[in-house]
Amino acid sequence: MRPMEKIKNDKDAQFYKERAEKLELEKEELEAKLKWYEEQFRLSQKRQFGASSEQTTGQLSLFNEIEDTSNKDVEEPTIETITYKRKKKTGQRDQKLEDLPTETIEYRLSEKEQVCSCCDGNLHEMSTEVRREIEIVPAQTKVKKHVRYIYSCRQCERNELKTPIQVAKSPQPVYPGSLASPSAIAYLMSQKYVDGMPLYRQEKALERLGLSLSRQTMSNWMIYGAEKWLSVIFGEMYQYLIKQDVLHADETTLQVLSEPGRKSSSNSYMWMFRTGVTHHPVVLFDYQQTRASKHPKQFLENFTGYLHVDGYAGYHAISNVRLVGCWAHARRNFKGALTALPETAKASRLTAQEGLSFCDQLYKVESQLKGVDSSERHQQRQKLSQPILNEFSDWLKAQTPKVLPKSSLGKAIKYCHSQWEKLEAFLLDGRLELDNNRAERAIKPFVIGRKNWLFSNTAKGARSSALIYSVVETAKENNLNPYAYLKYLFEELPNIDLTDSDTLKKYLPWSETIPEGCRIPSKK
Repeated sequence: MRPMEKIKNDKDAQFYKERAEKLELEKEELEAKLKWYEEQFRLSQKRQFGASSEQTTGQLSLFNEIEDTSNKDVEEPTIETITYKRKKKTGQRDQKLEDLPTETIEYRLSEKEQVCSCCDGNLHEMSTEVRREIEIVPAQTKVKKHVRYIYSCRQCERNELKTPIQVAKSPQPVYPGSLASPSAIAYLMSQKYVDGMPLYRQEKALERLGLSLSRQTMSNWMIYGAEKWLSVIFGEMYQYLIKQDVLHADETTLQVLSEPGRKSSSNSYMWMFRTGVTHHPVVLFDYQQTRASKHPKQFLENFTGYLHVDGYAGYHAISNVRLVGCWAHARRNFKGALTALPETAKASRLTAQEGLSFCDQLYKVESQLKGVDSSERHQQRQKLSQPILNEFSDWLKAQTPKVLPKSSLGKAIKYCHSQWEKLEAFLLDGRLELDNNRAERAIKPFVIGRKNWLFSNTAKGARSSALIYSVVETAKENNLNPYAYLKYLFEELPNIDLTDSDTLKKYLPWSETIPEGCRIPSKK
């Protein structure tokens, strides 16, 4: 072979070798992308059609099934099968109705009818037959006219240069110069922010009751009520919140149509901060235009303690706090990876199940510690939860190089790695919780309400919404009827000194001076 032909053949061989290697890399990349899209498709199908519960069925105790299910005290089964019939509880209807007001209607025979049809003798009352019905009274509208009488002295009118005038006392109006009453503003607020009824639906509903009230007027009433009165209660609740040692935080999107310099489609954010399990329940909402870290940093500027959060890095900028991670998010990631993986990927599914099992073991410990005080919980966690965390940490390190980083399983493992310092922080104090579900439950009413009214028209309306949600959600957490509590505030606050902090504390949702009529009857 000539030298030139040999060089040419060597170049061709090298070219095809490099091309084959390139095609092999492209094939691997495409296969990885295909697997990722398949995972996303399965997750999408699960979100759209699957059950929303996060409970695991089937292989929850894959690695300790024998230890978990064994019980020496259980007797061996016999061949005979015994069927038990559950006895129906009595008196449940009475328990449901005993806290409702009762109107009694009696039906008696007239004196002429109290004659025996057999012997014409007089009849006497032998017994009664009782039938009960639930009466529902729909909303009613009426005009309440406040008439103040003005008094003067006739003798002074005739003989003196000045005549003293006295005016009868009356409560101050909640909105001077307006038709708004405490009950009207409280009703509109509770309909929208508790029951999720948009103003245009309320407008139509009031028309059917004979009252023509535009949604613009309703908006003005609610904004005034929030800014003038509820902001004062918000301020007192905020001062209480930042003095506590354990808080939870979360955030969600909100669309505001008319904001200067921003498109109507831009996402704004509603931030939520609440107290932990050992304090009076306080749930505060804070409207901001962005998700920037400066917002929680500013809101919690004077707070020092533990802060339960999810994996969002925006909370890292808050100084003087120790962030506590959320094991519900970690568990949810492994659960999602298990859903995304095909049945054929047995090795990956087994790995995802192992990660899920570690999370479930921690939750099992927490279930065992329910009802114990914080000191005992702290000690038991060192004994029971710490070994699980140590084993899980070693497992994560071993699995990291074995999984694709962009796969659902890879992301689940990466999340635990990146959040590890926050995830193990619950061991520091028995008052801390394993997850941030308390915050997720608190922000859920806002998320559900948003699906009904969709957006806020202005930033001013969004800030008012934050104030109203703060008051009604804190009221609910303290077992108060939101409508009754709002009505009570709008009746009382215009007639007290709003600069007196000691007086305002009597109107906070957990105050013992709140009237019994504002409280929700306890379930028995």
